[in-house]
Amino acid sequence: MMLHSKTVFVSLLTLGLTACNGSQADSEENSQAVKDLIQKTKDNMILVEGGSFQMGDFGPIDPNLTGSDKGLPYSADEDNKPLHKVTLDTFYMSPTKVTYADYDVFTAATGRERINTTNEFEMQFRQDNVPAGVDWQQAHDYCSWLADETSLPFALPTEAQWEYAARSGGQFIPYGTSTGTLEKGKSIPTRYDVDKATHTGIRSNLAPYPVTLYPPNKLGFYQMGDNGREWVSDWYQASPEKNPQGPESGNEKVVRGLPRGEGWGGALTIERYHVRPDIGEYSLHTEYSFRCVVSSEAMEK
Repeated sequence: MMLHSKTVFVSLLTLGLTACNGSQADSEENSQAVKDLIQKTKDNMILVEGGSFQMGDFGPIDPNLTGSDKGLPYSADEDNKPLHKVTLDTFYMSPTKVTYADYDVFTAATGRERINTTNEFEMQFRQDNVPAGVDWQQAHDYCSWLADETSLPFALPTEAQWEYAARSGGQFIPYGTSTGTLEKGKSIPTRYDVDKATHTGIRSNLAPYPVTLYPPNKLGFYQMGDNGREWVSDWYQASPEKNPQGPESGNEKVVRGLPRGEGWGGALTIERYHVRPDIGEYSLHTEYSFRCVVSSEAMEK
């Protein structure tokens, strides 16, 4: 009887040590993944020189418009009017939307469940190199985690920062693509491009695609207007002129861009939309994406 008890004890001890060693290995692997993600994020941040620009529908003052288009607005939407001057300090911003691969490192490091693994429809579009589909709080938490890990003020961009970067430093550029225009097969993907890149086996205009599928805009930012509406920090309302942050509270957050580019093209750099931070019960998380910013002073210390 004693021999049997001793055997059981040794077996349990062995299992315990194996579990501990496995846990330690997992911990070390995740710790390295966090270090790699932070280093990659910091290395890839793009400098955006601050300055003043006319935010909103700049069609009436766009010197590039000629003929019958000259002096006309780009949009009939009143939400991007009136045109107003905004001044921004220099900042850094992520060149791409945050991917599932990056977001999974965050959830593993913080002991959270991986996102979008229970809804079968959204799961079919889940790939490492496509934008992570999140609500506003999930986007905010990721940037805040980066801030905690790096002691740098990572945050969601303000919508003024987003538009300024999409317009390559506030220039009169209607679309945040490599050409400033929507040209399928050149500046935005065709349906064939998306089907080939996603490898889902499902033809759907809901499918997000790789974050660097097509060339970036002049400053180096990818997909500023398509492949996922982007969360910004602002509550929905008009903003002041100097480094606008938006109101202190509200019911909806501002998002920029369209859920996907295939078949739709992309949103004008001036277009702004608003939605509940939790996106509500009738929206898909895969429609919403994000990227982070950090001030230049903090990055350069």
